[in-house]
Amino acid sequence: MVPKASKTNSGLRMLLLAPVVLSGALLFGTAVGETRIPLDVVFSVISMKLGFSTPVIDPIDAGVIWHYRLSRSVVAACCGAGLGISGLILQALLRNPLADPYLLGISAGASTGAVAVAVAGFGAGLLSLSAGAFIGALLSFALVTLLAHAAGGNIGLRGAGIIILAGIAGSQMFNAMTAFIIAQSASAEQARGIMFWLLGNLSGVRWPDAYLAVPAGFFCVAIAIWNIRTLDAFTFGTDSAASLGIDVRRAQIVLIGTAAFATAVMVSVAGAIGFVGLVVPHAMRIVVGIRHGRLVSATAIAGAVFLIFSDVASRIIIPGQVLPIGVITALVGAPAFAIVMIKGRPK
Repeated sequence: MVPKASKTNSGLRMLLLAPVVLSGALLFGTAVGETRIPLDVVFSVISMKLGFSTPVIDPIDAGVIWHYRLSRSVVAACCGAGLGISGLILQALLRNPLADPYLLGISAGASTGAVAVAVAGFGAGLLSLSAGAFIGALLSFALVTLLAHAAGGNIGLRGAGIIILAGIAGSQMFNAMTAFIIAQSASAEQARGIMFWLLGNLSGVRWPDAYLAVPAGFFCVAIAIWNIRTLDAFTFGTDSAASLGIDVRRAQIVLIGTAAFATAVMVSVAGAIGFVGLVVPHAMRIVVGIRHGRLVSATAIAGAVFLIFSDVASRIIIPGQVLPIGVITALVGAPAFAIVMIKGRPK
């Protein structure tokens, strides 16, 4: 057994190391791209924009670093952290290792809501893209929950398979609705752009998107940290959580609503990105264990770093062409999840 002091020191070291790791990943995402930019130039541009110095820098380099690459890396980090924490929350509440926003149809519902607002004019201009995505995410999860209960499933271990099947059914239905809206209302040019966006796309991301993604990412992580004890309790089931004095219904509403909100915001900014919420929490359980005191912060940092590196790969893997980031996360995430499943099988 690991002494309590050792565990505390380990958690403290990870907390101190997290900003260093995240800063390094952001610098990497800013410096590496179609054209490599020296780190000293990156530091100079950031220092200039923050008002710390006034170096003479090529305006083109300054524009690429600040308005294109850094903003894109910041949004990628927020999306990775938010999706990773969303998957962690859903896996804990549902006691289902396969639960994540993508498999449970939340991402598909958010995509449908966003497309309905952007293409079909749903809301008559009163709803923003993020609001439409949030409504779609909530409707999707509500449908999945109703299907699971109608089929005899529950939010527990016995209903795990039924919930996943209901999620797949809900996801397919909302994907079909999205395709119908695009076919019915979008022009050919809009359809091409939306289909590329639905696979996950950070090409058009700029600082206004970061102003939306950063608060959403911090909010999701803060709620998870505030509910660490609740997440630990749900690991042993709803009855155990209730016996520890936790308001089960309120906790489910708050935490699932947080996961749906974070997913909706990230989908409205970057499209539907799969495997982040599924693979990252599993990988971090192997590294730091199952206690959410360390798992929440580890998942947030790992999700952020994973998506930053995936974004860099999407820009440089094919010269002169940018791949959807969802393609990279699937290419990396699917084999990684297969390895996690194989290593975690009963001996």
